[in-house]
Amino acid sequence: MSDFNRNASVPRFGAGAARSQAELDQGLRTYMLRVYNYMTLGLAITGAAALGIYMLAVSSVPTAAAIAPGLYLTDLGVALFMSPLRWVVIFAPFAALLFLNFRVDRMSVGAAQGVFWIYAALIGVSLSSIFLVYTHDSVVRVFFITAAAFGALSLYGYTTTRSLSAMGSFLVMGLFGLIIAMVVNIFLASTMMQFVISVAGVLIFSGLTAYDTQRIKEMYFAGDDDVVAGRKAIMGALTLYLDFINLFVMLLQLFGNRNN
Repeated sequence: MSDFNRNASVPRFGAGAARSQAELDQGLRTYMLRVYNYMTLGLAITGAAALGIYMLAVSSVPTAAAIAPGLYLTDLGVALFMSPLRWVVIFAPFAALLFLNFRVDRMSVGAAQGVFWIYAALIGVSLSSIFLVYTHDSVVRVFFITAAAFGALSLYGYTTTRSLSAMGSFLVMGLFGLIIAMVVNIFLASTMMQFVISVAGVLIFSGLTAYDTQRIKEMYFAGDDDVVAGRKAIMGALTLYLDFINLFVMLLQLFGNRNN
């Protein structure tokens, strides 16, 4: 009942109502801007970590690990991409994600931010191998395609008055199916199945971008204190960050040009 009555004191008519609505709109814009700023900084950390690790892992100086004419793996590259350490690189981001999801309610805003930045850096380390697989030009091109698509979809989710909850439930079920298909294809190694997974992934994460933006918007409550609002902003940024990264990877699998 307290939730039902929590806005009872807000003026309903006249200048007071207009002022309250304006304050609500300004608060919502500030909150969403905070979400997008966190997400953008997370992407910047990921990109810097991926490029930095790639530059440290690859050299033109001949070593025993040749990956292309005139291109060789350094000791760090061999450790990250060819040794058992690669499994740590793969699963470390998942561990950080679980930690943040289960502990965020008991963490300060600063601590939650720190875990998010660490998670973004770990994702960057795990994604550094894309520079070995795809040409740098195609990685940059697909990144900007992803950014444009993400921006349009997120704007739709923010501005639409239509509820996307039904679509969200369908997309979440589709996401679980996508994960199962990806695990199965690890063993099948089917090129056709990988193509279908990539197409389905683009559709699913495109829909989730709009749905998650609307859901994050609806989570805003003007009465939240700084700690609660900060935690919501970080988790909202994490959600959109994951949508962006997954959409980028799926588009790269479809449109990226592979190195010879």
